[in-house]
Amino acid sequence: MATRKNMKGRQVRMYEGNYMPGDMSWMKDRFDELNENSLLWEPPTLQGANIPRCQMDGKPTIMLSANNYLNLTTHPKVVQAMLDATKKYGAGSGSVRAIAGTMDIHLEAERKVAEFKGVESALIYSAGYTANVGLIPTLVSGADDVIISDSLNHGSIIDGVRLTKAARGVYAHNDMGELEAVLKSHQDSVRKLIITDGVFSMDGDIAPLDEVNALAEEYGAMVYVDDCHGEGVLGDTGAGIVDHFKLQGKVDFEIGSFSKALGVQGGIVAGTEMTRTHALNHSRSWLLSGSQPPGVAAAQKAAIEVLMSEPQHHARLWENTHYFRKELQSLGFDTGMSTTPIIPVMCGESSVAKAMTNALGKEGVMAGAIVFPMVARDKARIRTQMSSGLSRDDLDEVLRLFEKVGPTLDLI
Repeated sequence: MATRKNMKGRQVRMYEGNYMPGDMSWMKDRFDELNENSLLWEPPTLQGANIPRCQMDGKPTIMLSANNYLNLTTHPKVVQAMLDATKKYGAGSGSVRAIAGTMDIHLEAERKVAEFKGVESALIYSAGYTANVGLIPTLVSGADDVIISDSLNHGSIIDGVRLTKAARGVYAHNDMGELEAVLKSHQDSVRKLIITDGVFSMDGDIAPLDEVNALAEEYGAMVYVDDCHGEGVLGDTGAGIVDHFKLQGKVDFEIGSFSKALGVQGGIVAGTEMTRTHALNHSRSWLLSGSQPPGVAAAQKAAIEVLMSEPQHHARLWENTHYFRKELQSLGFDTGMSTTPIIPVMCGESSVAKAMTNALGKEGVMAGAIVFPMVARDKARIRTQMSSGLSRDDLDEVLRLFEKVGPTLDLI
């Protein structure tokens, strides 16, 4: 065993060969298992902005795997707002918001969110994930309460539910009959919380929020909708699934995200002023996280202002969505249940999805494979995501390549 001197001049032991303090061989075993089953994540590298025509792994690429639905990550007004705020406030806030890290620019962004969503108030978190894992546990108190969740809800919702001591009920995806049955079986629960995604990120379908809300009213339950993939996408002007179903003021907790259609970063809780006050005082992921850099807060506000004043981005997104889905289906591809800009190409086996991603990548198209555990083992797919920044020529080129690659994998 060799030794060396540390920074304080003391002799410390150096481990040689394959020996490690603590047996970590299980990591290698898990790696081998993932690799053998075509389940290993090997993220590509962007060398520049995440835009429809980008540079990835050293070559020009058409991006079909970004959440950047409205192409706002590089919008001049959003970028300039970030630069200006950084120069004025600095790179960071220097504290958690609950102590000394709340800046006026944070509050301005939250007021703009509330205006955009048509609610009383809003609170911004570091991410959509931290909004879910931080807020959900504060809404129930124990085993006398119940959380009732759609079977395909996002992993961040599942993690938030796991942090509670409430009873759990799960209903089959978008099955309102089963939701009602679960509500009936928990009629005596003190608090009942129904949680659903707005847009389901793997399939691109949406929750029947109007029916969920009607059942919630009938059985005295609260409604919590994670609309991270609906923000900037659904509704007449992109205000999300609550606006899509015209349920403003009737949904208790509306969770959103800046990191997708709005092109920045951060999570959103929108609702009443009391909801904001409750989350601010009880949500650990908000209380114990450093506040958003002021440049990010300024960009958040600017992104919403762009969406509200430049509706062509939203309109263009849906033009591309309808065209691309129709053309994929006409080629013979199975696009599953999608009704949104998330358009899966169903492949079945993970190895097929991986092979298709690799084949498209060689042709200069980034369309990521979604495999287990993100989806069931036999439900692997390529997930394509539309952007308002994609031109018709971009889409036609991609469709030509799908038509070329599809037969080689028996998908069409």
